[in-house]
Amino acid sequence: MQPALVQIENAAAPAGQARRGRLPQWLRKPEAHPEAVTRLKRELRSLELHTVCESARCPNLNECFGRGQATFMILGNLCTRGCGFCSVPKGSPAKGEFTLDPLEPSHVARMAQAMQLRYVVITSVNRDDLPDGGSRHFAETVRHVRRALPEARVEVLTPDFEGDMDAVARVLDAGPHVFNHNMETVQRLYSRVRPQANYQQSLDVLRFARSHRPDVLTKSGLMAGLGETREEVHQLLRDLREQGRANMATIGQYLQPSRRNLPVVAYVLPEQFDAYRDYGLSLGFDAVFSGPFVRSSYMADQVSEQASQRRC
Repeated sequence: MQPALVQIENAAAPAGQARRGRLPQWLRKPEAHPEAVTRLKRELRSLELHTVCESARCPNLNECFGRGQATFMILGNLCTRGCGFCSVPKGSPAKGEFTLDPLEPSHVARMAQAMQLRYVVITSVNRDDLPDGGSRHFAETVRHVRRALPEARVEVLTPDFEGDMDAVARVLDAGPHVFNHNMETVQRLYSRVRPQANYQQSLDVLRFARSHRPDVLTKSGLMAGLGETREEVHQLLRDLREQGRANMATIGQYLQPSRRNLPVVAYVLPEQFDAYRDYGLSLGFDAVFSGPFVRSSYMADQVSEQASQRRC
């Protein structure tokens, strides 16, 4: 299979290869730290809350925090898995490094209320050390937020719960409006990018969510630039529609968050992100948000609104 021709030729590097430490112009963002960002971080720490924005070193952090948006990350700040793309700290259950804060669900609701959020996104680390994968804690957090902000919409971005559909159902039955589970990458790259996950299992999670609660919008995301081809991205989008029955998809450029993570293989041209969007819409997705800085929870309210309008 030929490499996707959309991957750019970077000066002083082979075609399609990303040169370490250098970004194309369209991937550069100002690194300003306005007072609003500092204030929000301080308020989050006061309640011992974590955000995936910080732990995963999202390039959109300043923009989102600056306008009072954040994605809450629950079940602690240590993950039981070691995905190659992710900079969230890893921990070892055998060393007793994991804790579960019983106040976290109420603290998330309190913070979301203080931020006056109309759209709340909740994600989590993987907690394979827990018998239920943390699904009860996840569901309790959703319920607390729904009670505190009855008019707000809630999106959950869940792990695969090791394929435990009872755990998936538990989160869905707590009442989120959008259920998101990310595929992250194409099937061929799973062993390198998500070695403790399974491509078909993730599709099954999405398919179950759609069948268990057809009133809930389903969503998934993937990263480009890890060595996938254009046809592999197309196949993943087809799988999401045919097997996972996802309503929404997000596609963004992978950026290496630290030297410990997988290197970027290629930077994808903005025009190709547009082409991925158009292809996804042709498959019947209600919304496809595709662009260099797109992340699963970035502008989630607008993506959800677009999908809801198309379904009406």
